[in-house]
Amino acid sequence: MASYYRRKKPDAVFLNAKPLNSANAQAYLYGVRKYSIGLAERLDADYEAPPVDRKKSSDSTASNNPEFTPSVFYRNIAPVNWFLRIIGVLPIVRRGPARAKFEMNSASFVYSVVFYILLSCYVSYVANNRIHVVRSLSGPFEEAVIAYLFLVNILPIMIIPILWSEARKIARLFNDWDDFEVLYYQISGHSLPLKLRQKAVYIAIVLPILSVLSVVITHITMSDLNINQVVPYCILDNLTAMLGAWWFLICEAMSTTAHLLAERFQKALKHIGPAAMVADYRVLWLRLSKLTRDTGNALCYTFVFMSLYLFFIITLSIYGLMSQLSEGFGIKDIGLTITALWNIGLLFYICDEAHYASVNVRTNFQKKLLMVELNWMNSDAQTEINMFLRATEMNPSTINCGGFFDVNRSLFKGLITTMVTYLVVLLQFQISIPTDKGDSEGSTNITVADLLMDSLDNDMTLMGSTATTASTTRVSTSLAPPTTKSTRGRKG
Repeated sequence: MASYYRRKKPDAVFLNAKPLNSANAQAYLYGVRKYSIGLAERLDADYEAPPVDRKKSSDSTASNNPEFTPSVFYRNIAPVNWFLRIIGVLPIVRRGPARAKFEMNSASFVYSVVFYILLSCYVSYVANNRIHVVRSLSGPFEEAVIAYLFLVNILPIMIIPILWSEARKIARLFNDWDDFEVLYYQISGHSLPLKLRQKAVYIAIVLPILSVLSVVITHITMSDLNINQVVPYCILDNLTAMLGAWWFLICEAMSTTAHLLAERFQKALKHIGPAAMVADYRVLWLRLSKLTRDTGNALCYTFVFMSLYLFFIITLSIYGLMSQLSEGFGIKDIGLTITALWNIGLLFYICDEAHYASVNVRTNFQKKLLMVELNWMNSDAQTEINMFLRATEMNPSTINCGGFFDVNRSLFKGLITTMVTYLVVLLQFQISIPTDKGDSEGSTNITVADLLMDSLDNDMTLMGSTATTASTTRVSTSLAPPTTKSTRGRKG
């Protein structure tokens, strides 16, 4: 077995890894870091480094090296990224590995602004029509709530400018992933083996189709189908769905990377030599833990708004569904059921994938460390293992949205619990509304405003009758003849 050793490298270069040029990569393969498993296997097989081409420019990136595959993370989520860019959401310019940035004078941002202005005008036209429908609506209270549901579905238009404000942080996150891939290559001896590209392609094709079908079915069953008004709803529903898919792929990439890193570390412990190898894996884990935290910070306000929007839309749709079940399952209930299930599934996957990523990055890695047998290791390696375990305890790996809340299964449970509370209050309010079941046909067409006015008139009538009764009592008391005490006269 080859001897595991490496040359001392400055910490600044190691911690701030950048894509290597081809000459440095070949020198690295020849023996700079020979303790990694992949390189050890090559050295045991009498591996000889290929000759270095001195004529190549030092500006050439590591993509010229067949052993290193740059931008693995970005390529795996690229299909969803391109879909979001088409609808004007991610105006990020990327000219190569670790060179993503947000530029306000770029063509991508100009396209995003123009698309947003046109979409805003279209949405304003649809919202104006919906407001007229709500004003002229007659019927029970639950029908008014269903009409408000179409107004709430327009709120995702606000996500686009929120993402503009966070575009720089997202670009920095992409660059950090590129740097992490270089560091992973230096330590493990091979590129990051993420295999999410095919899944991303399927999501980018199937999810928009399902989103459009759900919007069309909802409009057919709950209102008159108008193609001119359905188009902006399809765009906005695709926006929320693809943001959820984007979040799903990012969390899935972190989960897969953490699992691969844990397996590589456990395999490397069988060939452990110097303590420097454990230190390198500790640095690599710290970089992955930082990526986990930066994901929540980079998408902080976007997913805070998404969580509140999904909570609101699920509450309204479930209330509209439950309030009409007493009359039987009708056509309108189909659209409400699809809306509720679609948004509940989206909220669940957002919370579940973030929870799964946090568990894989921290908890599963701690299990690997706790199962290590330290008896046969030297003192330096034991010290590094203990420092590694302490690092996993002191560095949180949860996905936190800027300090507002942790995105995990507890968030989903808390939102559902709060939702049930509001549903109970709304159903109690519906039961308390009086219904007029007269013989005339016009008595059944009562608007929400009419109910409020009738309640106010009843209160005023009750107050007036009470005041009239009190005044009548006082007048009758003042006009009544005084009662005299009858006395008997004296005799004689």
